Amino acid sequence: MDAVQRDPYPLYAQARRAEGLLHVPELDAWLVARDADVREVLLRPDDFSSAQSLRPDVMPSPAALAVLGQGLGNRPTVVSTDGAAHRRHRAPLNSGLSAARVAALLPYAAEVADDLVDGFADDGRTELMASYAGKLPGAVVGRLLGLDPADVPAAVHGGHRAEQLLFRPMSETEQVAAAEEVVALQHLLDGYIRDRRAHPRDDLCSSLVAALAPGTGELTMDQRHELVATLQNFLIAGHLTTTALIGTTLLHLLRNPGQWDLLCDKPELIPAAVEEAARYDTAVQGFRRTTTRPVTLAGTRLPAGATVFVAYGSANRDETRYERADAFDITRSLTRPHVRHLAFGHGAHGCPGSQLARAQLRLTVELFARRLPGLRLAEGHDVVMRPTLIHRSPQELHLTWEPAWRP
Repeated sequence: MDAVQRDPYPLYAQARRAEGLLHVPELDAWLVARDADVREVLLRPDDFSSAQSLRPDVMPSPAALAVLGQGLGNRPTVVSTDGAAHRRHRAPLNSGLSAARVAALLPYAAEVADDLVDGFADDGRTELMASYAGKLPGAVVGRLLGLDPADVPAAVHGGHRAEQLLFRPMSETEQVAAAEEVVALQHLLDGYIRDRRAHPRDDLCSSLVAALAPGTGELTMDQRHELVATLQNFLIAGHLTTTALIGTTLLHLLRNPGQWDLLCDKPELIPAAVEEAARYDTAVQGFRRTTTRPVTLAGTRLPAGATVFVAYGSANRDETRYERADAFDITRSLTRPHVRHLAFGHGAHGCPGSQLARAQLRLTVELFARRLPGLRLAEGHDVVMRPTLIHRSPQELHLTWEPAWRP
């Protein structure tokens, strides 16, 4: 499974060539790999339910489950609901992530990004994931939710631990430790929820409380559980996905130094470069869906209750949709601007935070191109991808450049 997760693209290519769907035991699912088939599934939510979209790859041990029982959450969210329930969760996110809200956040995001680069610009080298990619998105999402900046590092760490607990094999001792940190995050979020009930503010946390638990009375335990689950899901999706995209975007730009140099000479290509990076190495490689009735997809007959893995990452390398699909080319959209990728999903479950993610990617690429001349991948450091299909990124990304001379 680690090998598939670290480099799923050979498997995807095999699945796209197969007649019908390919069943992959490692995923315990039928792999939906072709662009047209992925789009069909995403546009048929009544037939392909999202209820099990975040089914854990690893079931926590009884000891870890006992710890998790002391927390809050474990309720359906926007990712794992269908129909009216999905629309109920989606509506406050759409308004909270509107173009105006994103635009209002950008000066803060740019300030944080500049401060982070200030911390290593004179060193001539950095490990990007720890020094920048893992910090900027958490700060931005924290600001959007209304978290105290002092609480953001703990919230980000708790999100990482939740991902590890559900998607990575760990010893029982490690699982218990991760579960304790997830529970700590849940209680932190619960505190914000109860505070915003009593003292609403102009932030997304207040908007979610008002939308999902209308009224002014004391929140019930069920409402608190749902709100904690919603905030935890938003926090994880909001920072881990963008962290991953920052890492893969810089990785592939610098693995193709001619394209990085072209971008530095022509910064007007930055938006196109961001789209190509998202297409070429998609952060969220895919989600599971479950058939609600017998269906036929790509000529394969599936019974009710069958699990499919809808591979956005494979669709984005589909040779029938993209010329030279396995090539990284930041000028691609200039010749075929109408060909849209699936990196942020499609249909009812398309990512509501896609514009915020894109904005952070664009400002990051512009900032690095402007402030770190001659930026390159550091020699002597192999790039190893994290073993996950949920937030695909380098584990570490060592960069080097020539520091600006100062008298």
